[in-house]
Amino acid sequence: MLKYLPKKHFLNNKTILITGAGDGIGKRLAITYAQYGATVILLGKTVKKLEDVYDEIIKIDGPEPAIVPLDLKGATAKHYQDMANTIIDQFGHLDGLVHNASFVGHIGPFGQITEEDWNAVFQVNIHSQFLMTQALLPALKKSDKSSVIFTSSDLGIKGKAYWGPYSVSKFATQGMMQVLADEYENTNIRFNCINPGPTRTSLRAKAFPGEDPSKLKTPEKIMSCYLYLMDSDNNTDTGKTIDCQVK
Repeated sequence: MLKYLPKKHFLNNKTILITGAGDGIGKRLAITYAQYGATVILLGKTVKKLEDVYDEIIKIDGPEPAIVPLDLKGATAKHYQDMANTIIDQFGHLDGLVHNASFVGHIGPFGQITEEDWNAVFQVNIHSQFLMTQALLPALKKSDKSSVIFTSSDLGIKGKAYWGPYSVSKFATQGMMQVLADEYENTNIRFNCINPGPTRTSLRAKAFPGEDPSKLKTPEKIMSCYLYLMDSDNNTDTGKTIDCQVK
């Protein structure tokens, strides 16, 4: 799957929502899915970035995307329910959901974590994903075959000093995915995690300012894993975590 190459238009007539779609992996993912025929729903907090991705997709003659400006830090259950209703009204169903957006928060000793820092990370990385997934389940059920992808991390598999809130939130992400995969086993919805690994993004640069970005894989280099998990016609994987940079 690390070199997975699907059929050219395997996402034709598919609608896929991507969070954090304005930058980094989310941006590349939106463009890649559009290249394979998907109508992508671009969700992010910065309208200008979403508009730039929109323009890039139009330039490559991809299906016209939809833009959903939403800051996950302040979004409520009503925001997600309204969004879900709009998706069903406009598209009839949802074939894919990629929880790509993440928030690192404060990096430092566990004893110095503030309640505000902890809550901010969990609001974006866990609470928003819980509310959004729950709201979108009816739309996902209306698809013949749908795929939900959560974003994991090395730090969600083995905890690391000074990464408290982020690391714990990624363990929780793994748990949420596994609960959903078990609950919806033998249904039309599949749930999996992707661990992108060290990737050349602005989020990575902020977390590791001394790192040489030229030594990291670009988002383009890890797209095959995301294509594989969104190809509901050719795989039935659910409850799995895929490491994009396994050697």
